[in-house]
Amino acid sequence: MKRIPSNRPFFPNRSEFDKLVDGIWERKWITNQGDLVTELEKKMGDFLEVPHISFVSSGTTGLQLALKCLPEKGEVITTPFSYPATTNAIIQEGFTPIFADILPGKLTVDPAVIKSLIGPKTAAIMPVHVYGNNCDTDAIDEISGEFNIPAIYDAAHSFGARKGGKSIFGKGDFSVLSTHATKMFHTANGGFVVCKTAQDRQRIDRLKNFGHNGPNTFELPGINGKNSELHAAMGLCNMMHANAILEKRKNQWAYYRDALQKQTGIELLQLSDEAGYNGAYFPVIFKSADLCRKAIDEGVKRQIELRKYFSPSLNQLQYLDYQVCPVAESTASRTCCLPLYHEMERAEQDRVIALIASL
Repeated sequence: MKRIPSNRPFFPNRSEFDKLVDGIWERKWITNQGDLVTELEKKMGDFLEVPHISFVSSGTTGLQLALKCLPEKGEVITTPFSYPATTNAIIQEGFTPIFADILPGKLTVDPAVIKSLIGPKTAAIMPVHVYGNNCDTDAIDEISGEFNIPAIYDAAHSFGARKGGKSIFGKGDFSVLSTHATKMFHTANGGFVVCKTAQDRQRIDRLKNFGHNGPNTFELPGINGKNSELHAAMGLCNMMHANAILEKRKNQWAYYRDALQKQTGIELLQLSDEAGYNGAYFPVIFKSADLCRKAIDEGVKRQIELRKYFSPSLNQLQYLDYQVCPVAESTASRTCCLPLYHEMERAEQDRVIALIASL
């Protein structure tokens, strides 16, 4: 029986990639803002409908670069229901994560809890569009404006996501997209920082390049957060298929939803904007942690990989002081993502559906 992995990268046509790589060989230019990086930034900016965007080495690096733009250290209010990269970026930049619990069903951070946690040490808010499901940006941006606190959106999963017909990347002071190989759209590894202003974009560009503001002058204590021409080549090839990737993923997501929406023992993700959802992931919230473990174990027997994503709740990480977040803790213990990737066939989805139906 053919194994069904939780994820598999999209691969463009090899000849498309080879053509761009041949150009890299001819120019002998791999890094430091080459032609392909510049072209990819322009095309991604157009696709996401944003004017100020910078290609960086990873989504995590993008979060760190955005945090480096903050004027003072302090506390960053964030969600406990995310991958550790969100929290780790906060810690690595010398800030303290403060966890606001999540909304049941939607799984995004609760704006009311964010507001209750704001204090004199609050330096920023870092919400996450969980699984590509938009958080309440209207409420969060209102809080950000009321208290004059920057909002940095972790939009790692949000390629192509929209809200009210508009790109979700127009929200907040910064939004950070991941283009890691496991993401729906990828550049093998990488990420993008979307900035509110041209000045912020310039600062990100300098911070990602050791702080250079001239050949031998340095304005800021930057890092090496640049990305390469080879990664940009992969991104440009995949941009040729971006709309097809989104369309197929949405169809695959809808197929799961239609088959499982009446299944007992589970809950499905409550979307904030179904028309704008990109179909990035298909999480299933089981009624109990035991049932979730049973599903994963049964998947092993049937060669179907169900991924416990996210677990643990980040407020329970062993290197942090514990903060109580009951909704996130319960959800993390009961949630896993069903396999979903571009080449996945209906027959494979049917095997996954049969697994869930058998529990």
